[in-house]
Amino acid sequence: ARNLLWPAIGMGSHCNSSSVSVAAHTFAAEIPDFLTEEECKLIVHLAQLKGLQKSQILPTDDYEEAMEMIEISQMDIFNLLDHNQDGQLQLKEVLTHTRLGNGRWMTPENIREMYTAVKADPDGNGVLSLEEFKQLNIRDFHKYMGSQKVKMSDLVRNSQHTWLYQGEGAHQVMRAVRQRVMRLTRLPPEIVEHSEPLQVVRYDQGGHYHAHMDSGPVFPETACSHTKLVANESAPFETSCRYVTVLFYLNNVTGGGETVFPIADNRTYEEMSLIQNDVDLRDTRKNCDKGNLRVKPQQGTAVFWYNYLSDGEGWVGELDDFALHGGCLVTQGTKWIANNWINVDPNRRRQLQFQQEMERYAGAGPGAPGEWTVDKAYSGVHLEL
Repeated sequence: ARNLLWPAIGMGSHCNSSSVSVAAHTFAAEIPDFLTEEECKLIVHLAQLKGLQKSQILPTDDYEEAMEMIEISQMDIFNLLDHNQDGQLQLKEVLTHTRLGNGRWMTPENIREMYTAVKADPDGNGVLSLEEFKQLNIRDFHKYMGSQKVKMSDLVRNSQHTWLYQGEGAHQVMRAVRQRVMRLTRLPPEIVEHSEPLQVVRYDQGGHYHAHMDSGPVFPETACSHTKLVANESAPFETSCRYVTVLFYLNNVTGGGETVFPIADNRTYEEMSLIQNDVDLRDTRKNCDKGNLRVKPQQGTAVFWYNYLSDGEGWVGELDDFALHGGCLVTQGTKWIANNWINVDPNRRRQLQFQQEMERYAGAGPGAPGEWTVDKAYSGVHLEL
């Protein structure tokens, strides 16, 4: 098979050897002056004109009701949480399932408080045996979670964002940035052109984004957000299939706001090792200083990395767990960044079908819904991991 995607890195005129750091497992390239100061200011201005929305809203009051509608037995929940299948739930096993928090970032202290409130851990050792778990009334747990007052700083993500179109007819700076990303990544133009619009994000003082993956694992039963419409296939799971991330810093941040890759240089990956002795490496409000690789925000600098490994045949393979990253707490001032994600479906057939459909729209002549097409394809992309 022809190597269409891997390795796709292009070290064009915007990159020199002294500016690139390569981690043992995760390739992360830092490229100074990728954007000019004027380009950065213009992108911020365009985002402000369009208007930004909260990246994550506070949990709704109907959490309890929604949870009760999920048909899953208590035993299934226990088995799902019991990562090492030893018949006991350690704190860190519960913590790795961030979705349990209803959008709230759960800390070891939160879990202990919850155990106390619902009387889940009678011996107070922080570990739930199967017997203790069976005694627990799950509705009490839902009730407790629904009753908690949550602040923006308690969420997985505390920021505002908007999307800026980069396709044909877009502002010349938007087009120039896309062309530059194309040269940097050396990916086929048809893949880059039909990827997500530019996301612009603002973090105010106190803003953060706990460590996460930009994309999710792709199983046979998973659909990619961008190809699902044209593939016309129903799937129980959906993810954004963001093969490459190119992140731009649009301003100099007075305090904090680094991008952290907590485990970039680790030799092996083990999900449970992310949390040791109540230190959660994914927590970017508390533990950014303990991350393996940190990039300081410098206006105009770009950072890019792959979110997936190669399949060995020149296409997208499994998710790269070492690409875990987050936005450190902004301690002073405001942080502006932008994200260009390059979307590729690990299923070659679906990706090709998507590209052909997009080309059909693009070739439909004047009045063809170019911007509508891209916006429609990505309208369902809301990923919180």
